[in-house]
Amino acid sequence: MDSAAPIVAASAQADRARELLRQVFGYDSFRGEQEDVIGHVVAGGDCLVLMPTGGGKSLCYQIPALVRDGIGIVVSPLIALMKDQVDALRQAGVRAAALNSSLGPGEAVAIERAMREGAIDLVYVAPERLVTPRCVEVLSQSRIALFAIDEAHCVSQWGHDFRPEYLQLSMLHERFPDVPRIALTATADGPTRRDIVERLGLGEARVFAAGFDRPNIRYSVVPKKDAKAQLLAFLTEEHPNDAGIVYCQTRRKVEEIAEFLALKGRLALPYHAGLEPATRQRNQDRFLKEEGVVIVATVAFGMGIDKPNVRFVAHLDVPKSLEAYYQETGRGGRDGLPADAWMTYGMADVMSLMGLLESSDVDERQRRIERQKLNALLGFCETAGCRRQVLLGYFGERDHPRCNNCDTCLQPVRVWDGVVAAQKALSAVFRTGQRFGVAHLVDILLGKASDRIRQLGHDRLKTFGVGLELAKHEWQSVFRQLVAQGHLAVDVEGHGGLYLGETAPQVLKGAVAIEFRKDAEVERRSRRERGARPAAPPGGAFSSEEEALWQRLRARRLELAREQSVPPYVIFHDATLTEMVRRRPRSLGELAEIPGVGKSKLDRYGGIFLDELAAG
Repeated sequence: MDSAAPIVAASAQADRARELLRQVFGYDSFRGEQEDVIGHVVAGGDCLVLMPTGGGKSLCYQIPALVRDGIGIVVSPLIALMKDQVDALRQAGVRAAALNSSLGPGEAVAIERAMREGAIDLVYVAPERLVTPRCVEVLSQSRIALFAIDEAHCVSQWGHDFRPEYLQLSMLHERFPDVPRIALTATADGPTRRDIVERLGLGEARVFAAGFDRPNIRYSVVPKKDAKAQLLAFLTEEHPNDAGIVYCQTRRKVEEIAEFLALKGRLALPYHAGLEPATRQRNQDRFLKEEGVVIVATVAFGMGIDKPNVRFVAHLDVPKSLEAYYQETGRGGRDGLPADAWMTYGMADVMSLMGLLESSDVDERQRRIERQKLNALLGFCETAGCRRQVLLGYFGERDHPRCNNCDTCLQPVRVWDGVVAAQKALSAVFRTGQRFGVAHLVDILLGKASDRIRQLGHDRLKTFGVGLELAKHEWQSVFRQLVAQGHLAVDVEGHGGLYLGETAPQVLKGAVAIEFRKDAEVERRSRRERGARPAAPPGGAFSSEEEALWQRLRARRLELAREQSVPPYVIFHDATLTEMVRRRPRSLGELAEIPGVGKSKLDRYGGIFLDELAAG
């Protein structure tokens, strides 16, 4: 065999991959490590891909599936995610289908026949269906190009989305040893990453870690005062017409916030596991297929949502870990345009999270890991430094420069020597018997002799009234930060009282340096002072004429999407429409040069959008 043949073949495959990128998906060049991943899989290699949401993970298996001989089998955890991906691929001219419980028997049989006959390019399958004898038999009778395991963190017991059915996927290598496997995730800390490799049998696989930074997302954490009013102000000032997600911890709060926003004139819909399935599905469909919808949800919502123009993700309650926070906020700005990750945070959040952890039915090893994750989350919330540095440092990227796109970079936080304040706070905890909550302790420090304080004799303590140098909200911040730093702990089995942590004696002796961040005063400032982005378009300011054209193109896109019962973004992304407005193409050739306009979409929609551009 000619020794140059493999090189020639690899070169031809690389050329074919670039041709597909342009012709099918409408892009001129790969991003980051996409091309290396694709080349590795096309050549038959296994790999684990760690790539941020919006970084182009899907292309890493979609293009190899089209280059290699056979069908790409994609393991996907949710029907909604499969439907989005299949809709988008069909719009691009790819023969794609999904095998899941939403199909009728006749539809499933037709897809299985197409698989055997090689008349399909990509098939999405739920993990529990994939391992059934019937599906394994169909796979055995088909030519398989590759197996892609999406959302691979679901295989890890340390991950925040653990799904037991993923554990059976190790059978793929046993049954189909010559078929390459690619496992992909946007979220995996060290333990989760090791778990993925072990449980999927990827010990020999190459690892591609593209980094976790999402530079288009602006991270902000505000002290919780009146969460509803704070949320409304944020949406009114920053995102008056945008689609977004608001996360709450409980179903009751989801309903309450959705109703509140609706009364304030926003199109807001609830989503949680307690809703009737039909209502839940209808609300999700409206979020995906309409413009400007705000979905208010528990964490039951999100995985599998591929909507690219989510312009904000707001947390009214703190998530359970930085891993969960990264995954949830990553649903914003998938199109690469600016998005906000905004969160309110207070002492009640800390107590709630600690209570959930200590009452959970897990062994001590996992409890220790979860406690470390919680401490990392509290450190992110309380940092006076760059939030992005803290977030990326958690995932092992410890040399990232200050981002200048988070609240603490844009408005640097002052820190102050907190030794004396910490000693007063800890002394108040100790002298009251280590069983009272923050509100009671703050009243003691401020010398507020309530009936309860007098009844308990706490107005006669040495610490009564010694904290007049700080305001109520400042003492609340001190107690919150002392808990976050581990000097105080919460009695989660009682009534949320505080008690001294292991390091408290050293603080009381003055042997430990203490610094507190000074919470910024909430001020109403102009957009220019805040450095905010305009609501539309998200990519930068338009003139009034361009704005009118932008809205015209969006309206036409929505009409086309409704005719086909698909989300608007599978027609064209916002970023593609933005480029149409800026470049004003006058021919099909010029339109084909715009990112996101592949051959199939050019044939289907080129004339329609050129007419709109000309009329505009």
